[in-house]
Amino acid sequence: MNDLRAERLQVMLSPEELAAVDDFRFKHRMPTRAAAVRELLKSGLAAVGVDAAAGVKSSNFGLFGRGPEGHTQGDPEGNSEK
Repeated sequence: MNDLRAERLQVMLSPEELAAVDDFRFKHRMPTRAAAVRELLKSGLAAVGVDAAAGVKSSNFGLFGRGPEGHTQGDPEGNSEK
């Protein structure tokens, strides 16, 4: 796992807060709630003068690699053993 995103943060939200996150996500065509929360967090930190460094895309983490034929299960680099 990339050291830039090695910590997991669990957050409990009210139904209204979750609806606001989902509304933001869909309005900005974001792929996941996590991506929306990261963007909102980055915006909030910037608003109070904290420079949040640019992160890594969500697609760099996960079980699926993106190759010439699209998403495939397994190694993102296509080095699967057969």
